[in-house]
Amino acid sequence: MEIRTVLLIIVAAIVALAIVFYQYLYKHKKRSSLNLILAGLRFLSLFGAFILLINPKFTKQEYFLEKTNLVFLLDGSSSILEAEAEEETLEVVQGLTENSNIKERFNVHPYIFGSKLLGMDSISFRQNNTDIANAIDGANEVFVNAPKTFVLISDGNQTLGKDYGYTRLDADVSLHAVAIGDTTQYQDVSVDLVNTNTYAFLKNQFPVEARIRYKGDDTVSVQAIITMEGQTVHRETVSLSPVDNSQTIQTLIEADQVGLKSIRVNVETLKNERNTINNTKETAIEVIDEKTNVGIVSDFLHPDIGALKKSIESNEQRSVTILKPTDSKEKFEAIDIFILYQPTRRFASIYDYLQQTRTSRLTITGTKTDWGFLNQVQTSFFMENLNQSEEIVPVLNNAFKVFGVGDFSVDGFPPLQGSLGDVELKLSGQTILFQRIRGVNLDKPLFSVLNEDNRREAILFGENLWRWRAQTYRNSQDFSSFDNFMGKLMVYLRSDNRRSRLELDFDFIFNDASLAKIRASFFDESYAFDPNANLKITIKGKSNSFSREAPMLLKGSFYQTDLSDLPAGAYNFTVATDNQTLSRSGSFQILDFNPEKQYVSTNYDKLKRLAENNNGAVFLPENVEELIKHLTESPEYLPIQKSKQNVVSLIDFRVLLGIIAFTLALEWFIRKYNGLI
Repeated sequence: MEIRTVLLIIVAAIVALAIVFYQYLYKHKKRSSLNLILAGLRFLSLFGAFILLINPKFTKQEYFLEKTNLVFLLDGSSSILEAEAEEETLEVVQGLTENSNIKERFNVHPYIFGSKLLGMDSISFRQNNTDIANAIDGANEVFVNAPKTFVLISDGNQTLGKDYGYTRLDADVSLHAVAIGDTTQYQDVSVDLVNTNTYAFLKNQFPVEARIRYKGDDTVSVQAIITMEGQTVHRETVSLSPVDNSQTIQTLIEADQVGLKSIRVNVETLKNERNTINNTKETAIEVIDEKTNVGIVSDFLHPDIGALKKSIESNEQRSVTILKPTDSKEKFEAIDIFILYQPTRRFASIYDYLQQTRTSRLTITGTKTDWGFLNQVQTSFFMENLNQSEEIVPVLNNAFKVFGVGDFSVDGFPPLQGSLGDVELKLSGQTILFQRIRGVNLDKPLFSVLNEDNRREAILFGENLWRWRAQTYRNSQDFSSFDNFMGKLMVYLRSDNRRSRLELDFDFIFNDASLAKIRASFFDESYAFDPNANLKITIKGKSNSFSREAPMLLKGSFYQTDLSDLPAGAYNFTVATDNQTLSRSGSFQILDFNPEKQYVSTNYDKLKRLAENNNGAVFLPENVEELIKHLTESPEYLPIQKSKQNVVSLIDFRVLLGIIAFTLALEWFIRKYNGLI
């Protein structure tokens, strides 16, 4: 206690005595025992009040031993079972965690990990992924400001996360490793990585890339085979050596059928190879039919129709159908984009259909166009027809940015035949080509694209487009420039920029079920995220009887469902709101692949590098006693005696208030009992 506090207590006692003396002894000449009792009670009340104001404190010194935290990290992945090292691992864990000397010297904290770090409530080797780096980093964060050392018990084979071999902890932290399993390195060839696209278009080729790895001391030649749906699509011989131990094979495969297609890469087994599971790796790709059906509607034959058909069908994803304006509605319903060639009054039915469906269209006008009808039947543009034809030379608009025109150029192109008159575009859009008539550049559109109210449209004010395609061939000996331009125009017209209130985010292929998830976002009518929606997902197996319906859980700014318990196979699913007003469907496939089965030998070298980088060493199960001896005898792990100071009040204020209240009440009662004022 400070001297200043002691002096204040003494002064408080003197002041309390002085007040009591004046009230009960100085003013009363007769000193009776009653006055002395009352004076004593008043002194206690006053002195207690002064002590409460002074609040005297004293420092209490406490001493304790701070032990080092010994963190055990046990690999709980199924690779321990594959290596038949379960009993060996359990013996190591039991020998370390139950050792009395270790318990006396350390605060022991056992953890088990696979893809995540968990408390070791029970031990099982069932996890299908291993992330050693995440386990070390997670445990290090738990004991971030405390003395600690780590013991990693693992086979060193990691399937997820960053390379743990380069993990470095603080300079005062040590990490030891116990290498579980067979440390003998066997000759092995494996399919290390398979890359392909998520999806491919029907009748197109897609690339497949596979990397073959080799471990061994001899030079070998093996055959790599790529199959799709069980049919061999590529075969290649690969030569590997201890120096050149990796080779990548690349090929293109034809997508000839729609749907999810399984792709398997298999490499020939070596004569004395022990681990053959990693000789095969499977992936999948979804082949989709995105073919665009284009309908050219014309009332008469013209070379432009043939040129348009050849240009559009130069891409196999597009087909062209020649239609009459009087054809049935059933034929129109199969069309994605309409090309209306020089409309006349016979086009009335097709315009009625377009008004109802709002299908994208390209309108081409010319000398046979009925402008009186066309100006009345649609509201996208208006042209004042002077009943005079004119040759119109195209001028490219370099500021056009709706889509890229590539290397398309109209320099030296022959003129189109069009009608003379002012043009008014009534919808928003941009002009690709302007008009030049008799050498004068006019600020009038020749070729424009329009986009308003989720409807896309294009308009060309001129015929004889076939001459442009012919001129392209004369310039470059092929039609690619013109055809590519028309292809981009078709893509623009086919695109739909309408936004759905229910959006899905998922992969078509999941290599590992433990990582399989489907996400959904739901928006209200103002397209703001709605966190109060009730979304349900229904999953049904394609090749099995599996069926499930479950709610999707809100995860911040999206809804999610976990698919980690699903068996391998192909599935269809539907996500819908609780009242079924909105729904979206899709399909996915979970491959039968366990990354933990890809390893047979212990990765001793990487465990050794990790331990040496963090002031530790690597031990084998039969040498665990050396690890125990090091932990229990090394001076760096000795408990440290520390002290802490606790500043506490001399008297608890609640006790002091109780004493003051009691003495005042007792004094009042005695005075009343004796008739004193």
